[in-house]
Amino acid sequence: MSKLNLKVLEKKLNYTFKDIKLLKKALTHSSYVNENNMKSYESNERLEYLGDAVLGLVIGEYFYKNFPKDLEGSLTKMRAESVNEKVLFYISKKLSLGNAIEFGKGEIKNGGRTRESTSADALEALIGAIYLDSNFDNAKRIVLNLFQDFLEEDSYKLFNIDFKTKLQEEVQKSGKKAEYKLVREEGPDNDKTFYTELFLDEVLVGRGKGKTKKESQQEAARYAFERRGKCQREI
Repeated sequence: MSKLNLKVLEKKLNYTFKDIKLLKKALTHSSYVNENNMKSYESNERLEYLGDAVLGLVIGEYFYKNFPKDLEGSLTKMRAESVNEKVLFYISKKLSLGNAIEFGKGEIKNGGRTRESTSADALEALIGAIYLDSNFDNAKRIVLNLFQDFLEEDSYKLFNIDFKTKLQEEVQKSGKKAEYKLVREEGPDNDKTFYTELFLDEVLVGRGKGKTKKESQQEAARYAFERRGKCQREI
């Protein structure tokens, strides 16, 4: 199937599929279907559609029940921020979904295993598969287990901040210059990790890594911004 043993994935989910074909379908990318002359509906896209609806309902219900005084606009915003691509990608990485998905060879060469949108879509497909394999209550339990820390600690909000822009706004007030330096790259061309250091007037204030240069810069800015209370003299 793929690099990740499906039993390992089931253990991480704390769920065992009755119909293993549903799990495999949830992890079948359209590129694999195309390269193997399969029917287009055999990819995970239909399950992604269903999982998106299940996820939206579970998270929407969570905010409705836990924020009884918030109005529709506030609830909608919190739900959207909780299920956006970056949050889904982060959770998918904890499950190592990138290593579980069946890709076509061309998609693998183009970095499919590390693409945020692909892993986020696979997570939604996985949720849809769990719903079909059991029921809504099981799907709800697993979704809340995967998302609980984000929801309780409001951590999802951190994924919706452009730290690079936010830091630059503060730096401009001080008249200093921010410079991002790519210090090294690791891994093959289709699976690189970039490491960046952030300097303010040649003073190192942040480090970050990511699958793209932009992501590594954002992480460096996040690091600097979150510790700004300890380094006000630098910023």
